[in-house]
Amino acid sequence: MTRIYNNKDIVFEYHERTKHSFQRFSASLDYLDWNNQPYPFRIFQGTTQFELKVSNQIPALLYHELYNLNRQPNPFSISLISELLYHSLAISAWKNYLGNSWALRVNPSSGNLHPTEGYLILPAMKELATQPGVFHYNPSKHSLELRVEFAESDWQQLVKPFPSNSFFIGLSSIHWREAWKYGERAYRYCQINIGHAMAAIRYACSLLGWHCCLVDSMLDQELAKILGIDRFDEFQPNEYESPDLLLVISPTKISQSTNIPIEIIENIATANWNGKANKLSQGHYIWEVIDRVTKASLKQENQTFIPKKSSTLSSLPSNILAATIIRQRRSAVAMDGTTSISSALFFDMLKHLVPALCSVPWDVIPWNAMIHLGIFVHRVDGIKPGLYILVRDQEKKSFLQQVMKPEFVWSSLEKCELPLFLLEERDTQEEVIAISCSQAIAGNGVFSCAMLAEFSNPIETYGSHWYRQLFWETGMIGQILYLEAESKGIRGTGIGCFLDDPVHEIFGIKDYTLQSLYHFTVGGAVDDQRLTTIKTD
Repeated sequence: MTRIYNNKDIVFEYHERTKHSFQRFSASLDYLDWNNQPYPFRIFQGTTQFELKVSNQIPALLYHELYNLNRQPNPFSISLISELLYHSLAISAWKNYLGNSWALRVNPSSGNLHPTEGYLILPAMKELATQPGVFHYNPSKHSLELRVEFAESDWQQLVKPFPSNSFFIGLSSIHWREAWKYGERAYRYCQINIGHAMAAIRYACSLLGWHCCLVDSMLDQELAKILGIDRFDEFQPNEYESPDLLLVISPTKISQSTNIPIEIIENIATANWNGKANKLSQGHYIWEVIDRVTKASLKQENQTFIPKKSSTLSSLPSNILAATIIRQRRSAVAMDGTTSISSALFFDMLKHLVPALCSVPWDVIPWNAMIHLGIFVHRVDGIKPGLYILVRDQEKKSFLQQVMKPEFVWSSLEKCELPLFLLEERDTQEEVIAISCSQAIAGNGVFSCAMLAEFSNPIETYGSHWYRQLFWETGMIGQILYLEAESKGIRGTGIGCFLDDPVHEIFGIKDYTLQSLYHFTVGGAVDDQRLTTIKTD
């Protein structure tokens, strides 16, 4: 009898299929097809272009002040929308080597692959258009491309559930860009990048005193319609965009319980759209498994969340401007293996990862923490090297104790108010290098971490789209660690290549109750002297 697969089966099958192990890596081409390297920038040809100005007149906010929600918001204007994009989705620098150049973004771009696309839905503004519209953001020119104008009456209905002066940012993914290099595992990485971008947008909003919230009530089919990415005749075959999420931006706090009328979405979708997407590659290798999991994990149902408690973080003071930290975020290419940090700095970094202690950027999502950090501590002064865990939702401690190794000690740390526990005291440097696809950077840092997701329960309970949302949460954690490392004079980098089940064996994970989705390392960076960085500001 032929088995009938449902969407959840497809998600679990994809996840298992794309694991790395000591015996094999997830399927890819095993070489880079340079003749078909995707062009890094989506451009809609045949649209009206609006170049955005960078005024650099943003508030002189210190980094630690990003976490203060009780600040006066800046007024809504196109110049500050430009600043929002400049500090979230824009190019932050260019690197040159042997005559080749590539762009770095404020949000990670997977080594010049740039899988994440951004769209804005804005009201009528004299600097842009006489009617409300949907715009594509082009980071290569820091410009907006007008895709469609629609009726003012539709705009009023669109923003009716939200505070006045609200607008929207939508995110989508071009899976082909990532798959060109990473093959089948690329779908995972695209979702991590969405989480990074979401957190980057939330930080940029905080820079301006604005608020940001996921419009969780919107289904993916509706999102594709309102962003115009379901208009397949306007895209090249095999270069389509997949809808990911919609954020609402407002100068005042936003309610999580919001719905956008479907008839308004239909009105916008049937308006007169302009432009056609540029061709990214001459040829494509078709990864059918990515197409299959993309369809299976589309959001087709909603759920209601219990409101989260708000929190205000008491962070260590900084004398560095927040905008500087945001724009200088870089991925380390190597660690020196000698740098250490104090336990006070280490604890302060981890504070920002616990939603109960820190609202920004966690107030952007409506659910409680589903990701916990298994931490490999190498060089933190006053803390023994070993295996630790940060329980990001303290109510989950007993659950984690039940599903991990029974011999773990679960010892609390002195002078630490975090839900951080020592599991096992030992040197983990060589081990973490081995499970990180032999990447020395994982063992040469101050610490490395495995992001352990409560995996099967949310997918089985709430739907297959939770597969994506778990990765989003890991990307948000990664973005925080990037900024926290920069603010403390060190550097971080995300690690997508790790050996899944060998990681699980370290923690005693035997099934899909928990799964490791993303790794990260922090430490003293070694600059690559072959590269020349050209700043954009």
